[in-house]
Amino acid sequence: MAPTAAITLLSPAELSFLHSSLSLSPPVRPDLREASQFRPLVVETDFLPGANGSARVCFADGSEAVVGVKAEVQRAADGASVEANSASFCVEMTVDLPGYRDDDALPVFLAAMLNEALLASGDLPRRLRINSRFYWKIHVDILLLSAPLSYPLPLLSLTTHLALLSARLPRLKSELEEDPLFDDDWEASVHLYPRSSTDSKVLQRPPVTLLVMALGDNILFDPTREELAVADAVLAVSVGETGEKQSSGGRTSRELMLLSVRTIDPPSRLTTAGVPNAINPATGGTLPSQDAVYAQEVMEVKGVWRPPRGGPSRAVIKKIIRQALEPGGPAEEVFDGLEAVEVG
Repeated sequence: MAPTAAITLLSPAELSFLHSSLSLSPPVRPDLREASQFRPLVVETDFLPGANGSARVCFADGSEAVVGVKAEVQRAADGASVEANSASFCVEMTVDLPGYRDDDALPVFLAAMLNEALLASGDLPRRLRINSRFYWKIHVDILLLSAPLSYPLPLLSLTTHLALLSARLPRLKSELEEDPLFDDDWEASVHLYPRSSTDSKVLQRPPVTLLVMALGDNILFDPTREELAVADAVLAVSVGETGEKQSSGGRTSRELMLLSVRTIDPPSRLTTAGVPNAINPATGGTLPSQDAVYAQEVMEVKGVWRPPRGGPSRAVIKKIIRQALEPGGPAEEVFDGLEAVEVG
């Protein structure tokens, strides 16, 4: 289970109020977004001159991330083919967060989740193959410029998606099994993920990882730091595009596929529980016996905050995946919005 970011310091009364408002139907979020609505963002791509691809994304809360992609030619190990080497070694991803060491749990798990989604479809190693002896190795350097105001996974995933989308590789001039020889003209370079084709199919794009939380019967996408503080369960859902469109009911929708699902340890588990007035001496209550204290841990009192216990059920996970991948759902809206971004 991936670790959570810094804990939000809210009192039990504030947590109870926030939990009650998010449990309504429809939920009332602190920033008045709808349950499936994402935060606004500002995007800039292809701005690092020394990188094969780059992107910068800023969220409305001030979070900002920069991703640079560098590519180098690698030769397969002696006696091995590219197919046996490139799947696990063609991508090297590093995540740098302010206030965290490189070997801390949070950046390590973030890099693992992003890398897992990138290689899950098996499409990227094929794109990086030069011939049976040589392949491209890409280095994805992810830098969070601001302090992690909320769980940074969605921000880093969107920035990585755009950086890979803007990545270009020199055009190959050699043929077949010759040692690779490339064109020096950068204007002749090709995109790692081309965006033009002679057929009507939508070309596959890099995957996107969505952060989704469940609270009661409600499913909230792109939760903020305060919302995560009262979450019952948090999941990281990685979604890819198969490269085709299907028409249903007169509208065109994307064909999406689920690449991976990981649970995130919600910070709500570490919050302080509220104390009911009946056992609170400060409000005229009486101190309970030891048995009553144990019973209080599992007893639900309306209006009193209790940290969640246990993990998400299969029904909750199924509901999250179904809502994320449904036609016209949040995942499709994210891909539509990213497709509208002008990438050099």
